[in-house]
Amino acid sequence: MSASASPPAVPQLTVRAVVLSVILAMILAAANAYLGLFAGLTIATAIPAAVVSMAVLRVLGGGTILENNIVQTGASAGSSIAAGVIFTIPALIILGYWQDFRYSWVLAIAGLGGLLGVLFSVPLRRTMIVEEPLAFPEGKAAAEVLKAGDNPGPGVRTLAFSGALGAIIKLAAASGLKIIPDAAIGATFIGKFFAFMGANLSPALLGVGYIVGLNVGIVVVGGSILSWQIAIPIYHAFFLDTDPVLATKIAGASAEDLGYAIWSAKIRYLGVGAMLTGGIWTLFSLRKSLASGIKSGLAAARKNTAGTVIAETDRDLPMKWMLIALVLFTIPLALLYQAIVHDWLVSIPMTLIMIVAGFLFVSVSGYLAGLVGSSNNPVSGITIATILFASLVLILLLGRDSPIGAVAAIMIGAVVCCAASVGGDNLQDLKAGYLVGATPWKQQLMLGIGAFSCALVMAPVLNLLAAAYGIGAPTPEHPNALAAPQANLMASVAKGMFGGELPWNFIAIGALIGAVIVALDETLKARGSHFRVPVLGAAIGIYLPLELMVPIFLGGLLAHLVERFHKVDAQDEEARDRIHRPGTLFSAGLITGEALMGILIAIPIVVSGKGDILALPAQFQFGQFVGLVVLAVTAWLLYRAATRPEPSAPLSR
Repeated sequence: MSASASPPAVPQLTVRAVVLSVILAMILAAANAYLGLFAGLTIATAIPAAVVSMAVLRVLGGGTILENNIVQTGASAGSSIAAGVIFTIPALIILGYWQDFRYSWVLAIAGLGGLLGVLFSVPLRRTMIVEEPLAFPEGKAAAEVLKAGDNPGPGVRTLAFSGALGAIIKLAAASGLKIIPDAAIGATFIGKFFAFMGANLSPALLGVGYIVGLNVGIVVVGGSILSWQIAIPIYHAFFLDTDPVLATKIAGASAEDLGYAIWSAKIRYLGVGAMLTGGIWTLFSLRKSLASGIKSGLAAARKNTAGTVIAETDRDLPMKWMLIALVLFTIPLALLYQAIVHDWLVSIPMTLIMIVAGFLFVSVSGYLAGLVGSSNNPVSGITIATILFASLVLILLLGRDSPIGAVAAIMIGAVVCCAASVGGDNLQDLKAGYLVGATPWKQQLMLGIGAFSCALVMAPVLNLLAAAYGIGAPTPEHPNALAAPQANLMASVAKGMFGGELPWNFIAIGALIGAVIVALDETLKARGSHFRVPVLGAAIGIYLPLELMVPIFLGGLLAHLVERFHKVDAQDEEARDRIHRPGTLFSAGLITGEALMGILIAIPIVVSGKGDILALPAQFQFGQFVGLVVLAVTAWLLYRAATRPEPSAPLSR
């Protein structure tokens, strides 16, 4: 369908569409905040929002394709704002700067950062979507869902069933009724060597794996195998004696505790090094595309201000108002930075770094979203690069021993992270709108509304999760704390730049590993291989526990089996998107249901102050085998949903 296929008179930015979009955005932001702190991943929410929109607006008396597009546009901010916040702001807790999440500060960082992301991405729409169109896979998938929206019933039923299933399993798990454990883990020693295997029993992680696919699943689990099956056993067998402090700390510990202690103190920093390499390589590899995108965006801005008559389906937010908004949004952030450093000679450069890095990295984020989709967009690598650059400038201004330097760098990175995440998401939505004939400025306005709405709820959600589960390193009060892997990474990098102690030897080795992975990926690219090894995906696997990566791999394997069932050519992207639609909706339901139940469970825990307030008596609690059976049944239901064509939309040829 061309960009002018739908007439501009079709209702778009209606009151009911805006209200529904805001409600969905807030719910999905809360769900993604939990998922991101738990597993280090967030999932794009445009497609589930589009399905829900079609069902709700149908009940309310219709709903045009462009109204549904507006709803999914605003609601998709739920994943992007959540990612921008949970990847960075918890680092302020980990660094000890905050004891809880301050509402006004979180609102300013997330809300204004998100709005800047919308503004920065507007000049890029023409070059990335119209003139030199990128794939934007999730945007194309959302457009197909919208076009097929005449009968959304089966999709809604799929979401409802899988959402209930994910919620029930989460309620039954260790943080709720304790009927089943959270993970099945086994560790032992074979001679001097440490051996470990484990799998988290989370349906949400299974759904994440299905959505990202087998290629990414292999890469992330491969990274974890490198850490847990190779690096930890080697360190334990040959190098533990060289670290008497760590050796004394873990003396007499069980095999499982020993493994986690070595990983936490040493091995996970291999992932930090690989992530640094990945962030730098991402910027280097996109240098030409970034320059082209900025040049084309500025040319489009001049065209918009030259009085040229522009079609409704090609009309962006007016450049004049964008520049005014940019100034208005920047002033509060400059005041926020001043409140941290109390020196205008520092806060003004911080603000300038934020603006320049924000625009540059929104361009990078948009390009990556166009290539690999929002769910695979390595925003964390972009943020690391921002923090490193900001730290270098702040070291010159404040000195390397500044007690506030790491916090200032995180504050800059947080705004840029929110902007980059929202910017990539905005272009994804604009791609969907382009394919269904929407008006760009209305989508851009709706995403701004959705982003700021999500920012309104982030601090309460984060405080609730922190009080119930803990964030960061496990403690006696919170033995199963939410790992917040990206925030831990940001805190480690910022602290290390400002006089902190980091295992730089492991970071250096990790950087070399990252370079080897980059070389391998470039070799595969040169050979035209469909299997790729994205360095940032491997780095996340190295940095996170193996137990989290195993169900993601299993979900990716399920997606591959579904493609085999439907006999789909691996190169036929359109057919793959079509056959995966039911499985994607089922997976989205598992993720959303589990995440929302995790938030609901947190309420009685916080109110009572007891982590086991919902636990059933011991006779109703079962072991790892039952948990594995539950995960296997969930996987079977996902496969069954993905291989059963919907009557209204045949999924195989």
